[in-house]
Amino acid sequence: MRKRLFKILRKGEEAKEVKPKKKEETKRSVGLIIDGPNILRKEFGLHLEDIKEALERLGKIRVAKVVLNQYAPQGLIEAIVNQGFEPIIVAGDTDVRVAIEAMELIYNSDVDVLALATRDADFLPIISEAKRKGKEAVIIGIEPGFSVALQNAADYVIKMESRGEKAEGYEG
Repeated sequence: MRKRLFKILRKGEEAKEVKPKKKEETKRSVGLIIDGPNILRKEFGLHLEDIKEALERLGKIRVAKVVLNQYAPQGLIEAIVNQGFEPIIVAGDTDVRVAIEAMELIYNSDVDVLALATRDADFLPIISEAKRKGKEAVIIGIEPGFSVALQNAADYVIKMESRGEKAEGYEG
């Protein structure tokens, strides 16, 4: 049996974890954007399947994109594609592209839940806009450096735990 590597917390219920939904209850469609350089770091040892498993408790993932910069190793890009995610490679800083992709999901009527995997407080306005537009907001992150402001703004917080092993990712 695999060890669970995450906790899902509902805002305002700090100690109460979200239980898996029954199949008929998981009709919400989820759009996921991962800030690659911020989350997929070697020192964290996170695997994309762990993020998918955590999110599937909240709904069905319909859009899954990973934003990477030009320094992403080829092995990481291949792993992203093999997990069914769409890699988006940008020159330079990834924050602007993450924001653009998130805004597209916020204004997509087929997406009920915006899930953003990052530790960066710069994305607080994205979470606020999602909620203003009636979307549920999920923030996925890992310590150290997981923004408390992001956690407080989101409807759900998924706190990932490090596997304690080196994995394919960015050099920290």
